[in-house]
Amino acid sequence: MTKLEQIEKSVAELSPDELKAFAVWFEALQADLWDKQIEADAKAGRLDKLAEQALADHRAGRTRPL
Repeated sequence: MTKLEQIEKSVAELSPDELKAFAVWFEALQADLWDKQIEADAKAGRLDKLAEQALADHRAGRTRPL
């Protein structure tokens, strides 16, 4: 049995309260990983082109207030 299969089996056996707690933890983990990826992308300059385009659109009046 692979590690993933073991995890799937364990998660499937959780009680409803345990599953809820696991879901909260897993969502926080995913959010943290996403934040780290965005930070790494920003530091590497991979978001620069998107930022430049957004600023150009704003300067050209192609945006609206939220």
